[in-house]
Amino acid sequence: MHTVDSGARSVAWAQPASGGPGILIVAAEASSALYARRLLEHWQRRQEHVEAFGVGSREMEALGFEILGRSEEMAVVGLIEVLRHYRDIKGVFRTLVEEAGRRRPKVILLMDYPDFNLRLAQALKPLGIPIVYYISPQVWAWRKSRVRTIKRLVDKMLCVLPFEKEFYRQHAVDVEFVGHPLIDEIDPVLFHPEERERLRSRYGVAAGERVVGLMPGSRKSEIQHHLHLQLRAAEILHERYPALKFAVLVAPTIDLEQVKQMVVESAVTLLFIKDEPLRMVSLTDLVLCASGTATLVVGLMHRPMVIMYKMNAISARVAKWVVKGTAHFGLVNLILGRRAVPELFQEEAAPQRLAAELARYIDDESHAKRTESELMKVRDRLGAGGATQRVAKILEAYLFRGLDRVAG
Repeated sequence: MHTVDSGARSVAWAQPASGGPGILIVAAEASSALYARRLLEHWQRRQEHVEAFGVGSREMEALGFEILGRSEEMAVVGLIEVLRHYRDIKGVFRTLVEEAGRRRPKVILLMDYPDFNLRLAQALKPLGIPIVYYISPQVWAWRKSRVRTIKRLVDKMLCVLPFEKEFYRQHAVDVEFVGHPLIDEIDPVLFHPEERERLRSRYGVAAGERVVGLMPGSRKSEIQHHLHLQLRAAEILHERYPALKFAVLVAPTIDLEQVKQMVVESAVTLLFIKDEPLRMVSLTDLVLCASGTATLVVGLMHRPMVIMYKMNAISARVAKWVVKGTAHFGLVNLILGRRAVPELFQEEAAPQRLAAELARYIDDESHAKRTESELMKVRDRLGAGGATQRVAKILEAYLFRGLDRVAG
């Protein structure tokens, strides 16, 4: 095993001065925490004094964000998994309600995490504080009836997928498409062959070697369900293609050592890499990826992939019952409007099947090239960059309303 932890992008901003307008942010997912962090960095660069508190990551805390709940601990999915963490999540919920009532922030920003956030919106609505929702719940796929709740509780919905805007407009929700914040995370240098080889060399990958990335998810419960399946699929591939290398790509919110400890033994040599998601994916040639925002990261890097998802059997039955009206669950397939890459859920996500779908990319170069070409269309569907700036401007209309504003 070879381990590399490059860490997240360095932060050098000072903690904001006290006395600025307050914002309550709930960013309980790894991707949401990254986008919230970009907002904080934006305001600090502009020397906008904003007092931000709520649920966020360690990186947000390093920027002066006051943590009332940690995204690293709250990012669980599935009925059984949520029940196991219910007491802790309920404690954070109560604290947020109490602190919102005591501090009276100028605006509340809720991000994804709908089961928690819509209940929180219900509890906070009587305070009369504007509620903005950024990163829409996927109500167009899961429990469409929730859109009525959103219309009643949310003052403004900021969506990041182009087809979401029309859905909300049809239901008379105040909505704005801001573009996807991941677009701004893309560094063009990652597409330069020289930079790619430099990064691969840094992680011990020789020129010409093929790397399969394993992305088990950004939540501990996802890793518990996915990692052993992905490792077994890697072992099957290794038997057929001994020269392949396999890299476990660890999400920013997950502890690297904990992931290593979950791998008791493996028949293949593994690289464990924790870095910025786009940088990690740039090192790979193809990816086995848990469904979620990570599939969008892989798609934006044009890497052929197989999407998979497995959860507790009870949670899976509930999921199948509530998901209606959508032919796909993988984000890249939803954005492209077709099954551009394989997606395997629950029983289908068996190691032999996962390995077989990955092997198609290895054996059929034309199939891999067609997939890459199809994934190149993803970026065009997501709009222009600048999502963080658009969101910041919308929030500032609430934050600085009625205040003497001095912007840097």
